[in-house]
Amino acid sequence: MKELIKSLVESFGPSGYEESVTTKIRELITEYVDEITMDALGNLIAHKKGNGKKIMFSAHTDEIGIVATHVDDKGFIRFQSIGGLNILTLIGNRVRFSNGAIGVIGKEKGELKDLSLDKLFIDIGADTKISAQEKVNVGDFGIIHREFCDLGRRVIAKSLDDRIGCAVLIEALKQSQNSPHDLYFVFSTQEEVGLRGARTSAYQINPDLGIALDVTLTGDTPEAPRMDIALGNGAGIKVKDSSLITHPKVKQLMIKLAKDKGIKYQLEVLERGGTDGGAIHLSRAGVPSGTISIPCRYVHSASEMVDMDDVQACVDLTVAVANTDLRDI
Repeated sequence: MKELIKSLVESFGPSGYEESVTTKIRELITEYVDEITMDALGNLIAHKKGNGKKIMFSAHTDEIGIVATHVDDKGFIRFQSIGGLNILTLIGNRVRFSNGAIGVIGKEKGELKDLSLDKLFIDIGADTKISAQEKVNVGDFGIIHREFCDLGRRVIAKSLDDRIGCAVLIEALKQSQNSPHDLYFVFSTQEEVGLRGARTSAYQINPDLGIALDVTLTGDTPEAPRMDIALGNGAGIKVKDSSLITHPKVKQLMIKLAKDKGIKYQLEVLERGGTDGGAIHLSRAGVPSGTISIPCRYVHSASEMVDMDDVQACVDLTVAVANTDLRDI
């Protein structure tokens, strides 16, 4: 599974430009589903037909990134963020544009306490505006450039939010061949800028149950905010976040499945942030929804970290949901 994760996280896919990621996923899952479609927003929707309840699983393919806004006379590039970039994690990091151009993020003089996005710039090694524009122009999107790193039980990479959710969904899809339900596996777009892809795909599918797969924060590092989520403690079953209060029946179903199947789990209450579940549950007349969360340290940085045991627990819980009796939902 690590090779799958490496392939996904090193792909280029800022919000709105997820095509290279969805193309790769399509190649991996085609033989395991009955039908694959792509909607107008670029959501990849894989359908495994069944006669039971209609279940929508969703993991987003996009990652946080940047867009060039200005190229000055000396070839330095100003930019805006795409999604929730943490300014303090940017200085000295590298940026990669869709054409492969690489740059490093620098800052103007001044104290870190006064740092803002408009005091940062990207240096692509150009010395004039003309030479810079041969590689990068206003409106070009980029991502934070960082390689996958295998630490053994744990891995580090950029864009584990939410390519790790995509990896979980791919593995669960392969293992859900005997489900009685009508399954939709959605690899959604533009989550980082407002849960947009999940909103349109949920409207199209009109599911009976919605489950998002995404990362969540942890409270297990030195002096971290108090939160009962830790790497190695299993799949996160979301209770609430800023976008969703998990439907009580959905929460209890996932807890029961985890207990019955011997899947290690932990309950997640996220103070800030949201997932595709926030968009799915508000679709049409409403959809009972929840989220299976992969605990992740250093979210929205170039070096996010997850535990492979937690990842496997999330796969197992997703498969359990796909195969269970849903008469009470």
